[in-house]
Amino acid sequence: MVQVENRPDTMSNICSYYGVDPDVFRKHYKKRLNGFKDWDQFKHCQDYLLFPENMGEYLSIDEVSLSKGELSTFVTNKAGRGKKKTIVACINGTKSEDIVRVLKRLSPENRKKVKEITLDMANNMESSAKEAFPMAALVTDRFHVVRLAQNAMQALRIKLGWEELKKKMRT
Repeated sequence: MVQVENRPDTMSNICSYYGVDPDVFRKHYKKRLNGFKDWDQFKHCQDYLLFPENMGEYLSIDEVSLSKGELSTFVTNKAGRGKKKTIVACINGTKSEDIVRVLKRLSPENRKKVKEITLDMANNMESSAKEAFPMAALVTDRFHVVRLAQNAMQALRIKLGWEELKKKMRT
């Protein structure tokens, strides 16, 4: 548990008040009281999480590195604006077939309601989005378009710079 300014955490305070060992209580809470093992997504939570109640007409799909270089794919509802009820799916990995397999667990009616999906230029994201959301328009996000244009401009600057250097060296 994180302690702030050398203050004991709330759980330790409550345990000391009732004369309960905090470590025993933490273990009991972790194993029994929190209801994690009864969670409807417990069996597959290592592979994917799915929240169909968060679906919307405008979604985003992207890969994210959460830890140690492991990539996960997130599908989010743009209407959530990154707050509560934003995540539609979190999928372990970035393989197109894995993404589609999980997204097809959403009802066909919900998937057909999606009008637009914003994504990067990765082929696996494009093919996943096309297959899972057949009625949606695919939109490449601005960040990736601008980065591509900047890279092209930099390559052109370098090329022209070398050409100018060669001209000066000849004269």
